[in-house]
Amino acid sequence: MRLSVFVLVGFLPLLLSHCAGSATTYPSPRAARPATAVDTASLGRRIWANECAGSVSGLVSWNAGENFPSLGIGHFIWYPAGVREAFEESFPAFVAYARRRGVAVPTFFEGAAPWPNKAAFEADRSGRADAMRRWLAAQVPLQTEFIMARSRAALPRMMAASTQPQAVQARYEALAATTQGMYCLVDYVNFKGEGTKPTERYAGRGWGLLQVLEEMQGFPQGRAATAEFSRAAAAVLRRRVAHAPAARGEQRWLPGWLNRCATYR
Repeated sequence: MRLSVFVLVGFLPLLLSHCAGSATTYPSPRAARPATAVDTASLGRRIWANECAGSVSGLVSWNAGENFPSLGIGHFIWYPAGVREAFEESFPAFVAYARRRGVAVPTFFEGAAPWPNKAAFEADRSGRADAMRRWLAAQVPLQTEFIMARSRAALPRMMAASTQPQAVQARYEALAATTQGMYCLVDYVNFKGEGTKPTERYAGRGWGLLQVLEEMQGFPQGRAATAEFSRAAAAVLRRRVAHAPAARGEQRWLPGWLNRCATYR
């Protein structure tokens, strides 16, 4: 799944008017959340393993059937000149983030992707792709920080799309406070999206991160939060398969999906 381009923002205050008057009491994320203890090195290695099989060669690739290359541990999209599709172009945003952090970025990352198509990418013998891979392999912590920042920037969108924004925020922040919890958040979005697009629904029910956060019960912390996230993710995906058009045959994918959910515990 592709992650949308981020804009660094703070968390929205809990002011959504349609929640006014609710009898439900939510924990205050700012007051109650534990100190953040995310090990970015460990998280980066897990993302790299999931998206690129942990290989340096996978850091610059061009997937069959796509009109653009993917770069980095998060498979950030980089469009060639004249190409624009439905996916958000995330690699230029990462380059801009790196520069804001004072990191020297090679000039070959400027502008549009240097290959017009997959055939040109595969035929390139200039060594440019390998040079890109070496730089990206040395910047895994920076890519991880970018991915976490982009995840946090998605929270306001999810809250705005939810009928229970306070619960979504409280659960998100509990997960974001630990390495395993942040892994749950960023990996599930790579896997099944944010869940904010109205077009990504069966029988009116979505299957993205938003729906998993809404499906969670209570407001657990630490390992209890990741265990509950794992359970909720599996429930959301079973519901998706149950409502999917029969012709899609999504039942065949469910065992693999559930195996991925088991890594969130």
